[in-house]
Amino acid sequence: MSSLDIEDVLEITLRTLSVCGSALVIASLIGIPLGIALGSRHFKGRGLIVSTVNAGMGAPPVVIGLLSATLLWRSGLLGDLGLMYTRTAMVLAQVLIAIPLIIGITLAAVGSLDEEWSLQVETLGIGRGWRLWLLVREIRMGLLAAVIAALGGIISEVGAVQMVGGNIAGETRVLTTAIMMHTSMGEFEIAKGLGVVLFGMTLLIAGLLTSAQQSGQRR
Repeated sequence: MSSLDIEDVLEITLRTLSVCGSALVIASLIGIPLGIALGSRHFKGRGLIVSTVNAGMGAPPVVIGLLSATLLWRSGLLGDLGLMYTRTAMVLAQVLIAIPLIIGITLAAVGSLDEEWSLQVETLGIGRGWRLWLLVREIRMGLLAAVIAALGGIISEVGAVQMVGGNIAGETRVLTTAIMMHTSMGEFEIAKGLGVVLFGMTLLIAGLLTSAQQSGQRR
């Protein structure tokens, strides 16, 4: 990397981990409970909500970026907060990308449970708190799959984060936006080097999560 030293690469990589990690935690804390609630309860309007979630799972990230920018721009609903072109804005965009994935896969995991399981739990008279704990244990493989899918959806995203983050050096530049920038400048060696770092980081994190998933299956 002729014009990008190791300190720059480390800084961009750590910022990428910080933004993606924050978004993944927030999306999981929101998406998993909502997915469990949608999967285990039936109420009026549930079908419309599930359809919206399914549409969100396939929504183009650039559209999510446009939605985020519309909310955060000066004339937007959250414009007074001054979050445009900040890491917080990037986290918000990634959260909006990840939440439908986590809700949808969690919902499917709950729906895949045998009806006899619910009947057995009800017959035993187990309290609501313990029932929820047992449910989470039962679908833990699906929950890990949801987190892995969300990670893949946000760590490789470039359009949405660049729209709200601006790719500012030392502030909002992450691996994906740096790769895009150096590619557009014709600096392909630098772009390929950053691509290797991004791919290696993704492979490592996904491998750790997959290992946890498989170890849970053997129990």
